Amino acid sequence: MIRVLINGANGKMGQACVKAVTADPDLSLVGQCDRESHLKEAIQHTQAEVVIDFTNADSIFQTMETIIAAKAHPVIGTTGLLKHQIEQFQKQCEQEKLGGIIAPNFSLGAVLLMKCAQEIMPYFPNVEIIEMHHDGKLDSPSGTAIRTAEGLVTANTPHPPKPSKEILPGARGAIYQGIPIHSVRLPGLIAHQQILFGSPYETLTLRHDTTDRQCFMPGVLLACKKVIKLDSLVIGLETIL
Repeated sequence: MIRVLINGANGKMGQACVKAVTADPDLSLVGQCDRESHLKEAIQHTQAEVVIDFTNADSIFQTMETIIAAKAHPVIGTTGLLKHQIEQFQKQCEQEKLGGIIAPNFSLGAVLLMKCAQEIMPYFPNVEIIEMHHDGKLDSPSGTAIRTAEGLVTANTPHPPKPSKEILPGARGAIYQGIPIHSVRLPGLIAHQQILFGSPYETLTLRHDTTDRQCFMPGVLLACKKVIKLDSLVIGLETIL
């Protein structure tokens, strides 16, 4: 059994992870941490092999440093890391031959939405993204929306979007690599994303809706089992499917 520690265990996503890991016969829940816990000591004491993190953007850089230094495998659902920070952690994991994953979204439906959008992009290059989340989500745009925009740009390399200013953290409406992203934060929402394509006389819309946080659990559990066999830090659930 793989020994798993959950950081952010008292949050809504953390509680869902606790239930899912406990019910999985291949995983053993050996620890639960919250903001008052000492993560480094918890990893050492429990001898956790995998650390799941669903905390917040303000602490994720330090959390990643702690997990990698303890030679545990990170399974990160927290967004907020900058590109150069991710590259730094990838170099560290490569040196340590340590497998890990950072996934902006652990939902299989969300990953398929991105994949379908990349297939459409060369034919409908005029596109905008609308992402909607609960009012407790601090970062905007979401990591999923940014990951979606990156995939769309890659899929449309023959016709790159016009140069634009980089996105600002906390922006509710901004442009990322030429693609407009609109962020909504309201009570009653969980996680939702629309990708709207426009062409003369027609439009095409892809949409994914999350109705319960349980939809993320199959991806989280899969990641816990896959990272043990990896020797690098990968980005996106699609990399291990």
